[in-house]
Amino acid sequence: MASLREVKDRIGSVRSTLQVTSAMKLVSSAKLRKAQKVIEGMRPYADALSEILAAVGPLEQEAVAADAPVAVVVISSNTSLCGAFNANAIRAALELKDKYRELVYFPVGKKCAEAVRRAGYAPESDYSDLIAHTSYDKASAFARALIERYEKGEFSKILLVYNRFISTSVQRPTVETYMPFSLSSAVSAEVEQEDFIFEPDAHTIAVDLLPQMICLKFYAALLDSEAAEQAARTVAMQTATDNGEHLLADLTLEYNKGRQQKITSEILDLVGGASQE
Repeated sequence: MASLREVKDRIGSVRSTLQVTSAMKLVSSAKLRKAQKVIEGMRPYADALSEILAAVGPLEQEAVAADAPVAVVVISSNTSLCGAFNANAIRAALELKDKYRELVYFPVGKKCAEAVRRAGYAPESDYSDLIAHTSYDKASAFARALIERYEKGEFSKILLVYNRFISTSVQRPTVETYMPFSLSSAVSAEVEQEDFIFEPDAHTIAVDLLPQMICLKFYAALLDSEAAEQAARTVAMQTATDNGEHLLADLTLEYNKGRQQKITSEILDLVGGASQE
C-alpha cells in the first residue's frame, strides 16, 4: 500500500494535470467555434460556385500522365493531444501504398510528416505552415503549384487525405481525388443550364471559375481539418479531465482512509500505553 506521502504527491500531480487539461479544453472549444464560423461563411460561396460550374459543365478532366506517380496530400496537425485525429488521417494515407504502385507524399502537418518519414518516404519540403497560419492565399499558392506539376505530367493523380468535420464528436477520415478534377465530387445537386444567363459565355466563365474551384477545394479541406482537429482535442481534453477527476476522487478517498487508519492506530497506541502504567 502506498504511503500517505506518496498518495498526497499523486493528488498534487493529478490536480496540476487537471488544470492543464481544463485550460486546453477551453482553448480548443474557442478555436472550434471560430473554425466553424469560418466554414459556415465559406460554404455558401463554394456551393454557389459549384452550381454555376454544374450549369456550365461538363468539366471533368482526364489524367495527363497515367504512368506517373500518385501525389498524396495528407493533412494532420502540428501537435498531439487530439485523440485519434492524427492517427486516422495517417492510417488512411499510408494504406494507399497497397493500392498504387508509386506514391509521392506532401504532408501538411508535422505529425503526418514524421509518420511519412518513418514509413520510408521523403517529403520534398515542410508544409506545416499551411495549417499553423491557414489562409486562402497560401493554400491557393500551394494548390496552383501542385496542379501545375500535375499538368506537366509529373503526377497521374492527386489525392487529398484529411479528417472531415461532421460534428464535435464525429471527424471522418476522407480520401478524395483532387486531380483530375470531377465536378460530381464538388456538387451534390444537378443544376440545369437554363437556370442561368451567362455573360460573356459559358465556356469563358468555366475557364475563369474552374481554377478558383480547385483552389477552393483544397482550402476547404484545410478548414475542415482544422475544425476536426479542435473538435477532437476538445473531446480528448474533456475525457482526460473526466478521468482525472475520477482518479482524484479515488486518491482523495484513499488518502482520507489512510489518515483515518493512522489516527486510529495512534489513539490505540496511546490507550495501550496508558493502560500499562
